[in-house]
Amino acid sequence: MQFAPLYPLLYPILKTTFPHCLWSGSPQSRTIALTFDDGPHPQYTPQLLHVLERYDIKASFFWLGTCVKSAPNVAREVYAKGHWIGLHGYHHHSFPLLTPDTLKQSLEKTQATITQACGLNSDRLRDVRPPNGLFTPQTLRLLHQWHYRPVMWSVVPEDWVRPGTSVVVRRVLQQVQNGSLLVLHDGYCGGEDVTQTTASLIPTLLDQGYNFVTIDQLWQLKSGIFAVN
Repeated sequence: MQFAPLYPLLYPILKTTFPHCLWSGSPQSRTIALTFDDGPHPQYTPQLLHVLERYDIKASFFWLGTCVKSAPNVAREVYAKGHWIGLHGYHHHSFPLLTPDTLKQSLEKTQATITQACGLNSDRLRDVRPPNGLFTPQTLRLLHQWHYRPVMWSVVPEDWVRPGTSVVVRRVLQQVQNGSLLVLHDGYCGGEDVTQTTASLIPTLLDQGYNFVTIDQLWQLKSGIFAVN
């Protein structure tokens, strides 16, 4: 069963209930953020980078520590090209199923792995997106307590189940609006189609007058809450 039709209904409810997460940017700004989860992947991510470079788009990547460890050269290339990096946990484990200690270790281990691969200061690795989009109030309390910034979404076309590139593109275009935070996947689930999907989406969204920003820029454009200095 695909849950894509439910996400537009859930989004406004969750956004109102949990306002201290980043769900989207400013509705007054013609800016959107393009984000990719579950990478880096040794094949799909480099192909994706070519598309982003062709249009001079800076995206945001939420990485699994184990994937960074397996493809450190790819991680290094993503960072070197100026894309924003966030955390997705070391393994793709739902945060509510982890103990606080295990969750903290997962995030810190992912930070350390990225730091080693990219030479990126761990203090800059503060954005966290929970795998599967699953969290609880306790999860958010812990993330804020540890000075992380929870990042969610506003447009989720469910590309990881591979409904077809045209379907994913149509879902995005039906939902996108000022400040949208889009989620695609460049990992082992969904990554096969991510290059074609992105290559179709970017020129269409540019033609519609949207500007692409990173997650860090979206935080600052939204209101400056938790903005990294």
